[in-house]
Amino acid sequence: MQHNIPVENLGPLGSTMSEAVASCVHCGLCLPACPTYNLLGQEMDTPRGRIFLMKAALEDELSVSDMLPYVDRCLGCVACVTACPSGVEYGKLVNSFRSHARTRARRSIVDKLTHLMVHSTLPYPSRFRIAAQAGQLTKPLIRLLPDKLAAMVSLIPDTLPEAVEALPEVYPAQGHRRARVGLLTGCVQQVLAPRITRATLRVLAHNGVEVVVPRDQGCCGALAIHAGDTGRARALARNNLRVFPTDLDAILTTAAGCGSGVDEYELVFKGEPEEAQAVAFAHLSKDVSAFLDTLGIQNPSGFHTPLALAYHDACHLAHAQGVRGAPRRLLKCIPNLSLIEIAESDTCCGSAGTYNIEQPEIAYQLGERKSRNVLATNAAGVITGNIGCSIQIHRHLESLGEPLPVYHTLEVMDMAYFGDKLTK
Repeated sequence: MQHNIPVENLGPLGSTMSEAVASCVHCGLCLPACPTYNLLGQEMDTPRGRIFLMKAALEDELSVSDMLPYVDRCLGCVACVTACPSGVEYGKLVNSFRSHARTRARRSIVDKLTHLMVHSTLPYPSRFRIAAQAGQLTKPLIRLLPDKLAAMVSLIPDTLPEAVEALPEVYPAQGHRRARVGLLTGCVQQVLAPRITRATLRVLAHNGVEVVVPRDQGCCGALAIHAGDTGRARALARNNLRVFPTDLDAILTTAAGCGSGVDEYELVFKGEPEEAQAVAFAHLSKDVSAFLDTLGIQNPSGFHTPLALAYHDACHLAHAQGVRGAPRRLLKCIPNLSLIEIAESDTCCGSAGTYNIEQPEIAYQLGERKSRNVLATNAAGVITGNIGCSIQIHRHLESLGEPLPVYHTLEVMDMAYFGDKLTK
């Protein structure tokens, strides 16, 4: 695609956007993979259409504010990247463009308030817990709230897990040490599902992995990256670059969104003094299932009775990180566990970072569609590798009157090793 994008005026992300735009050949093979196109049926709600709009805005032929609603409706699921034969780096383009547009677009007061509330609470577990407890109190008034605030409140579970004691800074390997890794614990997951981290530590230790858990670590910045708030993302990421040791075999993530966020560090720090350090950090980062699949695991004892669970591909695991086979291979090692594939398994569930807050109507349709596909499997529960997917799918299963449990891959492995009963 020919263009006249003034790269020299767009800062360090200009070349990234220019190269992505130029590589699109307008073939349209991305259309069937795009969830918003499948729902809305409009060319401008496709990756191809959005690329044309972004190109026009970058060339000052179109107002950023006028075309931004179409970009805002993009989930960032990057299913289009998987489908694209030309290798268009659409994910880097859309995140870079959102950063470019952040100071150039007009936003409503509700949009600004929502952004402030989300990004001043979710990345900080202690603040998020307080905000979630306050949100529980406002649930009776949910019909009186603006759509985005109502969407935020609706995602808060009726009960929160009790706050757990601080994690040990080093969780030792059992037996011969085979690897030494760092663990990025996430932020939302610490409040809504701390059991995932505990299960991860037990499974890793059982397989001879020593785990370093820096106490001063924080949010990886993924939510800010997704929103185009590069400055906030960089500030959060800098802290993790500082506190994680460099003599590790890997830095593990248990949330697909965190893993794909860390993969964006090269973009976030482009032209910054820490660019090389950030690239090295990203190269060390691996999803925990991919790491264990490569390392090799001890065979779990499995479950006493046959159990059938469905597996949902988180977009930021399957598409953004290319991790599909690893979790399935690990789970298939478990005796008496049957893994059932879901129709449209790698189609976005509508969570997508904060999308289910920013675009509640589209997110609701995608969540319901995903949950109906889950129920069609007749499985006893669902497995996924991302906390956002877990919350979204469980919420919609409940709304359909079928509150099946949703598990993380490492939770199921933990129970298969140690014989604990599967719980919600």
